Amino acid sequence: MIRSEKARRRTVIVLQMLGIAAAYYASGQLGLRRQVVVEGAVVTPLWPPSGIALASLFYLGIRVWPGIALGSVCTVISMSDGFTYWGLTVSAGSALAPLCSYLALRAVGFRTELDRLRDGVALVFLGALGGMLISATVGTGVQMLSGALPAGDFWQVWSAWWAGDAMGVLMVTPLLLVMRTARLPRLDDPWPEALALAAVTLVVTAVATRSELSMIYLVFPVLVWAALRFQLAGSAPCALFVSVVAIVAGTDGVGPFKGHSVLEVMLNLCILNGCVALTALLLAAIVTEHNNIRHETEVACEELAALVEELAPHPSAEGWSDGPRGGRE
Repeated sequence: MIRSEKARRRTVIVLQMLGIAAAYYASGQLGLRRQVVVEGAVVTPLWPPSGIALASLFYLGIRVWPGIALGSVCTVISMSDGFTYWGLTVSAGSALAPLCSYLALRAVGFRTELDRLRDGVALVFLGALGGMLISATVGTGVQMLSGALPAGDFWQVWSAWWAGDAMGVLMVTPLLLVMRTARLPRLDDPWPEALALAAVTLVVTAVATRSELSMIYLVFPVLVWAALRFQLAGSAPCALFVSVVAIVAGTDGVGPFKGHSVLEVMLNLCILNGCVALTALLLAAIVTEHNNIRHETEVACEELAALVEELAPHPSAEGWSDGPRGGRE
């Protein structure tokens, strides 16, 4: 019986690791569909595998990290003619980055509900900007040491690599984490407003990213609306949608990205996606924290009122009966 239970657990862990590896590889192929070449190096404005890897560590723990490493190896193999020592090093850097982000976030008491401002700030600076330094540095350094990248182009490729991995964490990880607390829709949910938000997001994003009048700033009121009314459950999908549509427009060279060089497009996409992610994530965290504080305050007031009512002196039945007896005397 004990052996069968151990075998079942091992089977579950192996299946989880294979599932993570498959998700990593599939999302990597999606990211590579919008790849750009910066000084001969292939980079992406948004690298979803980094966000999936970090979220999977929070869902399932460090035990599934070999699945992340396997997915990274398979992705590197698909991008090259064969597997070499340099490819193994790049895979190791891509797999170590989300692991270091996970450990850093755990060390500061990060909560996956993202219901506090400090959690949003930690995800931005430790999970995305900090942890992804490893993958960008290892990947770009390997290309330079192998002779595929001139030393003078190191920082341009490094910054593009780092920004793509960081955007993957900022855009994908919050969306996956909020699914942990997701519930089935109910009839009393604000369906009309949710549908209106989805329609407005679709129209505004299409206009902002395809128009040559530089109206990209129109997406921010929509993100504010989503964060204020639906918190992270609304702002995270909106932010990811805006980012993906902007990346498509940027790599196609249309709208506000028309007539710009590859480096200029990458820079504009990094700034836009960073601002979108920060607005959606931090504002949603602030609103959620405020709502939680208000709810806790209301509960405390109700408990205090109940305690005061319980401790307040009440006239006894005997006291009320003294009056009539005294009157008869």
